[in-house]
Amino acid sequence: MVSVSMFSASPSSFNLSFHFGLGNDWNFRTFARPSACLSQESRNLEPSKKQDKTSGIGKTRSATKDQIVISNVRISQRESSPPLVTALKASAEQNAATFHFPGHNRGRAAPSSLTQLIGLKPFLHDLPELPELDNLFSPRGPILDAQQQAASLFGSLETWFLVGGTTCGIQAAIMATCSPGEILILPRNSHISAISAMVLSGAVPKYIIPDYNFDWDIAGGVTPSQVETAIKEVEKEGQKPAAVLVTSPTYHGICSNLSEITQLCHSRGIPVIVDEAHGAHLGFHPQMPNSAMHQGADLAVQSTHKVLCSLTQSSMLHMSGSLVDREKISRCLQTLQSTSPSYLLLASLDAARAQISENPETMFGKALQLAIETKSMIRKISGISVLDAQSFPNFPAIDPLRLTIGFQQLGLSGYEADEILYEDHEIICELVETQSITFAMNLGTCREHVQRLVSGIKHLVAASASTPAAKRKVEGGNSALFADIETSLIPRDAFFSGKRRVSIENSLGEVCGELICPYPPGIPVMVPGETITKKALDYLLDVRSKGAVISGASDPQLSSIVVCNM
Repeated sequence: MVSVSMFSASPSSFNLSFHFGLGNDWNFRTFARPSACLSQESRNLEPSKKQDKTSGIGKTRSATKDQIVISNVRISQRESSPPLVTALKASAEQNAATFHFPGHNRGRAAPSSLTQLIGLKPFLHDLPELPELDNLFSPRGPILDAQQQAASLFGSLETWFLVGGTTCGIQAAIMATCSPGEILILPRNSHISAISAMVLSGAVPKYIIPDYNFDWDIAGGVTPSQVETAIKEVEKEGQKPAAVLVTSPTYHGICSNLSEITQLCHSRGIPVIVDEAHGAHLGFHPQMPNSAMHQGADLAVQSTHKVLCSLTQSSMLHMSGSLVDREKISRCLQTLQSTSPSYLLLASLDAARAQISENPETMFGKALQLAIETKSMIRKISGISVLDAQSFPNFPAIDPLRLTIGFQQLGLSGYEADEILYEDHEIICELVETQSITFAMNLGTCREHVQRLVSGIKHLVAASASTPAAKRKVEGGNSALFADIETSLIPRDAFFSGKRRVSIENSLGEVCGELICPYPPGIPVMVPGETITKKALDYLLDVRSKGAVISGASDPQLSSIVVCNM
């Protein structure tokens, strides 16, 4: 049985310090480097409604040889020439007889159905690991240069580019710090990648039950006191935790006090891994919380594509300090990542870094102001709630660019409200849950879309007033979902154990054999090795009935569950 303790955390400081440096010179194959230019159609910050379904700053750029424009903002030559982007452009422009992969051969045989959608240029730049483009697993040229510039910007000792998303970064971080049988302290609402990492590494979980707000049906982060309690419990058993994993910020933007947590862990020689998937932008404005690196984390994994502007699936892993062996990180990443990495993804990381490097402390000024205005307008709408720091008083900050709206007073679930906003107003959110909807604001958020969101919510309120409904809540909302977890097998043993299928009626008390979670947010409700509880079953059935997609279950209707043979 996992013990639970709740303590408050004091606020962290918000001092920023950025250091910029130039990367190493590189030259694998001699080739001309013409001035960087991109030739695509120009796009304004506020495109038409139909166009903006797939648009955003950083996704489409227009240029001439003399000018690079993003949403009518002039960008200096420094951003126009990030090292990997420059190398990729030069390589694609070579007049070479090509006899290498991929099979579309620089777009010559690209499928017409896709070129009609995105054009030929993505195929032209979809190149393999040519000598002048460097090697992701042994970088000495433009990839090394790009990673070093990223490390300088984000304040890390070393940075690795990831083409397997933050998932592979979390897996590598846990595998590099936890050997089979060693203990990993982590919150029970960790992302699915942490569970798969324990299967890969053989680590033994020591769960912390996160702070929980029952009105919102939302889990928060973990406090320094909770981490200290977990460490002491492990030490009482004569062991030492191999690492501590913290998710900060959470999907809803709730930030833990990483400064105190890292100081606490480092005093015992324990490395701290931060799942910072939703926080690549943190620290780039005085009104934002500090990043994990600036609060002393040893490893931080960021989804550069979420709030910054790289392509989907591209992320970064940052390392600082000396508690973690960098060679282990490199070996784990080589094991986990593709040997044929996409250079479009890699170059997008380089480009996103260059974009932020222009004005790192002011880049998010307009987005922040728009977020503040949006929350102010929505708070004035009767019957609507906005998640704020008062909902989670034990935590120092909430990401100001994350907007979570509650519809409890209207008697609507998040799923019902989302359906109305989408069907009637074509508003697409980031996350839907039982009591709320979460919207992600970023550099591409435009005022016209904010106005449509506010207008849509007003119409939703007016419509609900004419059709009163009883206030709905998830049954069993008087205690945290994860409060009574009992682990019978560690994730690795459960994953490889013999299994059988039982009806959901007969699964209570059995040991779960599959990883089941509503997605998003990708937080497992049932983990292989845990005893199946009535609370978990009721929760899954409830959210499925409200429209949630259940990921990982071999029976998506949840009429049966795979359990371990014990």
